[in-house]
Amino acid sequence: MIKTLKLYFDFCNPVDRKKLKSALILNTVKAIFATLRIPAIAIILMGFLENNMSMTNVYGAFAVMLLSVIGQVAIGLKTTMLQTEAGYHSCAAKRIEIAEHLRYLPMGYFNKNSLGRITNITTNSMETMADVATRVVMITSQGIITTCVVALFLLFFDLRIALILGVGILLFSLFNRLMQTATIPVAPRRAKADEGLVSAVIEYVQGIAEVKNYNLTDNTAKRLEGAISEKQAADTKLEFAVVPFMVLQGITTKLTGVVMCIASIYFYLTGSMSLLYTIMMTISSFMIYESLDMMGGFSALMRTVNVTISQAKEVLDLKPMDIDGVDQKPASFDIEVNNVSFAYDDKMIIDGISLKIPEKTTTAIVGPSGGGKTTLTNLISRFWDVKSGEVLLGGRNVKEYSFDSLMKNFSFVFQRVYLFEDTIANNIRFGTPDAPMEKVIEAAKKARCHDFIMNLPNGYETIIGEGGASLSGGEKQRISIARAMMKDSPIIILDEATANVDPENEAELTRAIEELTKDKTIIMIAHRLKTVRHADQILVISGGKVSQKGTHTELIAQDGIYKNFVSERKEAVSWKLA
Repeated sequence: MIKTLKLYFDFCNPVDRKKLKSALILNTVKAIFATLRIPAIAIILMGFLENNMSMTNVYGAFAVMLLSVIGQVAIGLKTTMLQTEAGYHSCAAKRIEIAEHLRYLPMGYFNKNSLGRITNITTNSMETMADVATRVVMITSQGIITTCVVALFLLFFDLRIALILGVGILLFSLFNRLMQTATIPVAPRRAKADEGLVSAVIEYVQGIAEVKNYNLTDNTAKRLEGAISEKQAADTKLEFAVVPFMVLQGITTKLTGVVMCIASIYFYLTGSMSLLYTIMMTISSFMIYESLDMMGGFSALMRTVNVTISQAKEVLDLKPMDIDGVDQKPASFDIEVNNVSFAYDDKMIIDGISLKIPEKTTTAIVGPSGGGKTTLTNLISRFWDVKSGEVLLGGRNVKEYSFDSLMKNFSFVFQRVYLFEDTIANNIRFGTPDAPMEKVIEAAKKARCHDFIMNLPNGYETIIGEGGASLSGGEKQRISIARAMMKDSPIIILDEATANVDPENEAELTRAIEELTKDKTIIMIAHRLKTVRHADQILVISGGKVSQKGTHTELIAQDGIYKNFVSERKEAVSWKLA
């Protein structure tokens, strides 16, 4: 239990850790105020037992009791505020820290880890830390502090009762330890079930159109139901694991108080304890029951705190890319790739590629699926770090640039565009949030999306659905191009930007791309002949290597992948329905 408390305190940021420590100190003072009830009652009892009861005794007892109540209420309010602020602020800070950390992780992490896992950590786990962990930690801490204060009080008045309490605390701690141990094999299953449920819900919602289209509602619903059932089973198993020990803790708590009462009465009857002390020990036994019961009720959740923090630390402990380069502008926008290799785990994707891309030229990358085209562009823009070799921008290794200063040089238009659930204007100015509306409209006109935007209910202030669900594929692509225009980077990477666009939108999208790429260094991944044939150089990537390199005229004269690629496209264009 103490180990988990320390883990939580160490996990919180310094400002909130200071607030939690202040709350602990105040809880100690609160426990002292709580024990003032005992001397308040003792003052009254002394008056009766010594047969000299007077209003002085009454006023004295009332004053001490009033001090106890006011002290507990005032300090309780303050500690609650400190705990609440620390819990929610720390949760918010950790969410931001995790988001910033994810920003600098290699893209390979996102390929290996499902959206459900990342979502679960940043939402459920952090919410648990804010709502549950802080409350559990502080209530448990308060119980420990109150028990220690009362134990010191008893130690001062009667060593025998203090020893009985000590035995009770040891048994309570033993059962608590056994309970924590019992949850170790179960808690990870519960965390995995949380992750699986989030993944299943996200997949079900995002793929609902395909599910209905192929009439797979029952099959997909079964998977979702399976995830829900697994979550239910994991929660139930965790409860069954802790219930026996919670019962033992409860019995120990009650028996400790009962034994303290019986022992006090026995000592009184045998003449080794005064009646005053007997009554005080009896009152103390109820206070001990209250504090131990408080700890026992929440200690079962301590393992959840441990798992929650471990999940967050697992992400934060992942080694990010080296981003400690210098904020600098490249001397030119020439790109060089020198003997670069890259692998996902043990699978080689890029194998010793070398090439040069002069600034303000267009380089087209073609080749079979899985050959390494997208991976190569990701290495050039440093979404991943190379395994060996180097990538140069303006004669400098991309690792010598700070990540932010490097990214300023690149704009991307992907095949799959993601738009945020926000206004169209804010989606366009995403990379330049302070840009005025005039610039937004100018970029939209160049990207050929101004007209359809103005036909929307609220124009540029129209809220679009998450992922751009309320727009067509071509409309999303043009907004993505407008966003890239706003950023105005000197290097543009187009990853099959026109692959899935319908013919009606293709002409508009092509003109938008022409506006975007004026006087820029262009790297495009494409499968359409008319898109690549006018490139300054064409790279054919196959099996992680550059199998061919040259212009369209040069490559079409050679036997190889490119010539086959052109022939297949010509056959596809000439194909007609009979």
